[in-house]
Amino acid sequence: MALEPPFLYFQNNFFQVRYYLETPRLILRELLSTDDEGIFRLDSDPEVHRYVGQKPIKTIEQARQVIDYIRAQYESNGIGRWAVIEKESNDFIGWAGLKLMKELINDHVDHYDLGYRLIRQYWGRGYATEAARATLQYAWEVMHLPDVYAIANIDNIASNQVLTKVGLKSQNTFEHDGEPHVWYEMNNPYK
Repeated sequence: MALEPPFLYFQNNFFQVRYYLETPRLILRELLSTDDEGIFRLDSDPEVHRYVGQKPIKTIEQARQVIDYIRAQYESNGIGRWAVIEKESNDFIGWAGLKLMKELINDHVDHYDLGYRLIRQYWGRGYATEAARATLQYAWEVMHLPDVYAIANIDNIASNQVLTKVGLKSQNTFEHDGEPHVWYEMNNPYK
């Protein structure tokens, strides 16, 4: 799947959406205000937040704030996490993509972080791996990044497996938010 700017656009009578990536089973596109119920379903689940700070949201307004925060990243950084849509059902199933990390984490700042978070019922289907692979391809072929990083709680076996499966290499462990995490890195294989 070779990607070339400009990106594909979809337009209907209600809104215009930029589709950033398409895989055999998924569409990764910008988050929209209409994704608020999906974000609420995702981020209000304590099990989803088990390894990411254990701070599930409690209201739909908080879901809207999450979307606004990510959409602001599109404007200020040119990138942010994308909505993950299951093609077969057209359901919002989570988010994935790159985030420019401007705060210091594990002695790194201003780096691109690969991340993903899925609604629990979609776990174990290979969607995180599929979205992560597409995101890395975008990082290399469209953004021409020299490297991409990721972190995962050391106890989050599934997330650690996804990161190694898509080619990131464990570099070290470090404390983040009071919990041990694994630091991953991958250099652009085309450079």
